[in-house]
Amino acid sequence: MELCLGTVQFGMDYGIIGQKKPSLEDAVHCLDYAVQNGISAIDTAEAYGNAEEVVGAFLKKGTVPRNQLFLSTKLLPNCLDDKEPDVYASVIRKKLEGSLRTLHTDYVDAFLLHSSRYAFQPEILDALYTVKKEGLAKKVGVSVYEPEEAFACFENKKMEFIQAPYSVFDHRMKERGVLDREKNTNVQIHTRSAFIQGLVTLKEEEVPPFLSKAKPIIRRMDEICQETGFGRAALAMAYVKREERVSHLVFGVDSLEQLKEDIWLFEGHVPEEILRDLEQEFCGLDAGIVMPSLWKK
Repeated sequence: MELCLGTVQFGMDYGIIGQKKPSLEDAVHCLDYAVQNGISAIDTAEAYGNAEEVVGAFLKKGTVPRNQLFLSTKLLPNCLDDKEPDVYASVIRKKLEGSLRTLHTDYVDAFLLHSSRYAFQPEILDALYTVKKEGLAKKVGVSVYEPEEAFACFENKKMEFIQAPYSVFDHRMKERGVLDREKNTNVQIHTRSAFIQGLVTLKEEEVPPFLSKAKPIIRRMDEICQETGFGRAALAMAYVKREERVSHLVFGVDSLEQLKEDIWLFEGHVPEEILRDLEQEFCGLDAGIVMPSLWKK
């Protein structure tokens, strides 16, 4: 497994406590550091504020050759809702062409639907595939939230990529078989939300009132850290890293210091027996805790 640097925090204030985005200069510096220190995948989206502009400024510098990077971006959510099926392909193409201009590149390695419910609409998936046929994207797929959405992609042979949530607190994709090593090997899988917008690393007293149900979980995680000698971030990364079916762990940062620490943590080793204990300890947690889309702030 490798790291993929997500850029939502470069384009907008983000996270459970609304961390401020870094300056353009600092964000580009993070991208420079990442690609010079073993990270060759970058994830962005039109919906991430001005994140595509940040990535475009980085690509324009030419720190590394474009063909040494894996770049993914996503279609603006809900943008097909008021469109007729006969224009799906043209809308998708125009949106991607706009992203490519912003990114200062002529193709992306993966172009994803950001509205996961579109995974159940074959006519939209067929329209998405046209940008691959035209050479604007090397792979197409869906950023999913639920296992059923992932399985819908697996059933459509034109979909070759999914991005899915998976973390030490959110096992749904594994429990339902999405991450089974033998299944759907033609589909590349990236997982996101290893830190659940920062929830995994918050101190118990920092947990906001709307997530008070998470406090006992955070407390138990701290107990495990004390028992094992590993920090929460290290355990969270190692838990995802063990999944052989996942090619990349997508993570975000808002500072160079955080980036350096996360790269260092990812290279570390946590014994498998500790990770198995985490799997048992945090299985079946309430979706309202582990899915930010369900948070009622």
